[in-house]
Amino acid sequence: MATPLSHPQRRPPVLRQAIKIRRRRVRDLQDPLAQTAQELEPPSHHLSPEERALLYEEALYTVLHRLGQPEPSHVREASELLQYLQEAFHMEPEEHQQMLQQVQKLEKPIFCLKATVKQAKGILGKDVSGFSDPYCLLGIEQGVGVQGGSPGSRHRQKAVVRHTIPEEQTHRTQVITQTLNPVWEETFILEFEDISNSSFHLDMWDMDTVESVRQKLGELTDLHGLRRIFKEARKDKGQDDFLGNVVVRLQDLRCREDQWYPLEPCTETYPDRGQCHLQFQLIHKRRAPAASRSQPSYTVHLHLLQQLVSHEVTRHQAGSTSWDGSLSPQAATILFLHATQKDLSDFHQSLAGWLIAASTRAWSSRAAASCTPSPASSTSGSRAGSRENRVLVQMCKMKAFRELCPDSTPLPRLVTETLRTGTVQWFHLKQQHHQPMVPGMLEAGRALLSLVQDIIGDLHQCQHTWNKIFQNTLKIDLFSMAFLELQWLVAKRVQDHTAAVAGSPVSPEMGESLFQLYVSLKQLCQLDPGPTERDGVLALDGFHRWFQPAIPSWLQKTYSVALARVQRAVQMDELVPLSELTKHSTSAVDLSTCFAQISHTARQLDWPDPEEAFMITVKFVEDTCRLALVYCSLIKARARELSAGQKDQGQAANMLCVVVNDMEQLRLVIGKLPTQLAWEALEQRVGAVLEQGQLQNTLHAQLQGALAGLGHEIRTGVRTLAKQLEVGIAKHIQKLMGLKESVLPEDAILPLMKFLEVKLCYLNTNLVQENFSSLLTLLWTYTLTLLREGAASQRSCPLASSRLKTALQNLEICFYAEGCGLPPAALHTNTFQALQRDLELQATSSRELIQKYFCSRIQQQAETASEELGAVTVKASYRASEQKLRVELLSASSLLPLDSNGSSDPFVQLTLEPRHEFPELAPRETQKHKKDLHPLFDETFEFLVPAEPCQKDGACLLLTVLDHDTLGADDLEGEAFLPLRSMPGLTGPEEPGEVPQTRLPLTYPALNGDPILQLLESRKGDREAQAFVRLRRQRAKQASQHAPRPGR
Repeated sequence: MATPLSHPQRRPPVLRQAIKIRRRRVRDLQDPLAQTAQELEPPSHHLSPEERALLYEEALYTVLHRLGQPEPSHVREASELLQYLQEAFHMEPEEHQQMLQQVQKLEKPIFCLKATVKQAKGILGKDVSGFSDPYCLLGIEQGVGVQGGSPGSRHRQKAVVRHTIPEEQTHRTQVITQTLNPVWEETFILEFEDISNSSFHLDMWDMDTVESVRQKLGELTDLHGLRRIFKEARKDKGQDDFLGNVVVRLQDLRCREDQWYPLEPCTETYPDRGQCHLQFQLIHKRRAPAASRSQPSYTVHLHLLQQLVSHEVTRHQAGSTSWDGSLSPQAATILFLHATQKDLSDFHQSLAGWLIAASTRAWSSRAAASCTPSPASSTSGSRAGSRENRVLVQMCKMKAFRELCPDSTPLPRLVTETLRTGTVQWFHLKQQHHQPMVPGMLEAGRALLSLVQDIIGDLHQCQHTWNKIFQNTLKIDLFSMAFLELQWLVAKRVQDHTAAVAGSPVSPEMGESLFQLYVSLKQLCQLDPGPTERDGVLALDGFHRWFQPAIPSWLQKTYSVALARVQRAVQMDELVPLSELTKHSTSAVDLSTCFAQISHTARQLDWPDPEEAFMITVKFVEDTCRLALVYCSLIKARARELSAGQKDQGQAANMLCVVVNDMEQLRLVIGKLPTQLAWEALEQRVGAVLEQGQLQNTLHAQLQGALAGLGHEIRTGVRTLAKQLEVGIAKHIQKLMGLKESVLPEDAILPLMKFLEVKLCYLNTNLVQENFSSLLTLLWTYTLTLLREGAASQRSCPLASSRLKTALQNLEICFYAEGCGLPPAALHTNTFQALQRDLELQATSSRELIQKYFCSRIQQQAETASEELGAVTVKASYRASEQKLRVELLSASSLLPLDSNGSSDPFVQLTLEPRHEFPELAPRETQKHKKDLHPLFDETFEFLVPAEPCQKDGACLLLTVLDHDTLGADDLEGEAFLPLRSMPGLTGPEEPGEVPQTRLPLTYPALNGDPILQLLESRKGDREAQAFVRLRRQRAKQASQHAPRPGR
């Protein structure tokens, strides 16, 4: 049967002879050197350097990611193909290596096996009737290669696909009933990663259905069928029968395979199980080169073919030999690999060959036939239309046609005029088809809407199918021509319709029809090919002005529909959470859908005029915020209605939790309005129209007002829930402080912790995280207030304070909840920290408080550098062998003059503190020095004391410098504290050697009162605490009477 590819094959010898004769004549008349240089110049490809670089990257990528065994006539070595590409693209070695390295770094494609199950013949008959109902399971097993070179050498097994390949990677053909020679013609795309350890598996099965014995006996034809009945009786009902399988290693396949494969058995019972006809093709998906990602496969292949043909022509011209039109093995291999990997159809390859043959004189029709296969037969309209266009092009190029029709119009112009006329005629036919049966504006609008939608669908088909055919064969932009013609026709009808509607009030039904028509026109305008493809403006430019009178109707209907839906949703809401994870109710979901529909309507409207678009957006935001507040009122009223007849307070609390969650969900939805309505893009559009800050003051003010109202409603609901728990918390804390002294603190707080565990778990289950966190914050603040009041009332009771301290520690753990509750920043407030410090002190015993007091005085001593009150110099050491503390009091200096004569009579009192650690050691005193502000004592004291109490916190040597008065009490010069823990000889095993001098500035007690002393003073029943406080108060009083003079 003749094909379009077969006709030009008769002319190549004549064409080649004519080319040779012309070359000889020109060579005799021109300079040979100039003629040779001219012949070496490659033909023009109409490709920029950037396009050639992308095409070169595509070719290198094709060679590097080659799949399958080579064809017998193709080149096997990749290095030979890369060398050929470097020559064909005229690449320098450095540039070639650079491009090769770039391509090697690109991401690999997804390797696929395109498998077509054609048919089978001679399969086993498994049914009683002697036939089978065959179907195939197929897939790729990865990671395990087939052992050996032939299928027979592997271990036979049944159901390879079903047992070894995951179900999601298994494909199945249709079931062909009652046949031994089934025909499927089904194609599957199977992905794999490594061709070296991947195998194709196909299992063929006989579909068995459960039948009665009577049915099987009715199908019985011979004794073999009777044997099958007995055999089937021994197997499970509905179990499919194995017919055979095919296993092929992918690395043994060529890029394209088409052959019959024997069906392998699992046993030797039936070795001959028939054959299966399979077609394979190794292809790529998601290729990384820019050309593959940005251009159609056919276009890239056409450019690659053009480049290689140009190189072949140039190479033969350089050798002064005539080219017979046959491509080199390297070029044929590269083109075959590229077409196969990109799954380019035979027809497109043939079309590319003919186009290059038509544009390259030296490449005859023999070249087109040799490098591309003939197009496959197809019944689709697009392929038929393409072949017709190709025939027209070839026919117009024939010499006989030019002789018979010398003055004919050029084919592209003739086809263009025909298409334009046909487009107009098609429009009028469609318009008649959509003519309304009943007259009226509403029916006319609906008919016009249907017409526009049909036009949009036709333009889409033209753009994706027909335009490529006409563009490739005749260089005609069918889509641009059709769009320009149809938009003029549509504009005239729409403008007439909107003008007729504008004269009367717009009903809701008419408004809906106009809105749908407006949206369809926007879709039509989005198909505009652009100013480069047309001259002047479009008839549809500014079409939105025709619909301006309908905008109020659109906005009102949007709000009315949303309001009605919200009211219906709330009325049907039972205030029950949707699930354990979704804690809001059905009305919140419906409300979110309403808001999404409003946002969708706003995006569909997308009014072009900036100022009017701003006012429309303001209206949308205003309606949305109004709906939110209306919903709050409706959902609260619904909660009151449902809880009115409820006697169970727990059920009412559940409803309140759901209401609060619904409001929180609503707040989240409202917060997305700026994104859904594209405020940023609107602000850029209206920047030159509105005053600065007007959008911020209008839209954001509306949104913040709505969010503030929602926040208030949520806080009110959470506060109501919190009050129900605050009563129980206060009752348990009050019981905690009134328990007997015999109850341990850990046992005392147990009822409070159980109460909180039950209530907080319940609320955590019924509240969303945001509301639960707000509730925890309120309860934490209230609990801290109760604990602080309790701590103030139990200030003088260490036991009660210890219970409150334990309660605070456990409550902190409870409210933190291992990171699921309040964060540490919310827990550790100033109130918490102050309460923690107070309870730490209040729960401490009196002796421990005295010890803490001396620790603070030692710290004060270490931080004091000024000798404003004077200083004392001592040498102190500890002799562990004798358990003696040796103190050498050397001197004092710069003492305050406390007597009226301008001097003092100083002496030093030495005391080991705290006294309860050194009860047996009495204070020591130095000699009194008369009228001396810089006394030199030079006295030594020894204290017999074990090392253990000296190493405790707060253990110190208190040096009190006093002014001796004969008639009254001694005056205080100052105090110095020498810590015992750091004393030489106390920690080490060796005896101290030379002891250094220590100079201690004198200090005064705090004049404003120490919190530890205040706490000790509150413990009226503790004699030791009262005695210590009296002594320290006396020292503080003495210090206040002899404050240092300024300037000293």
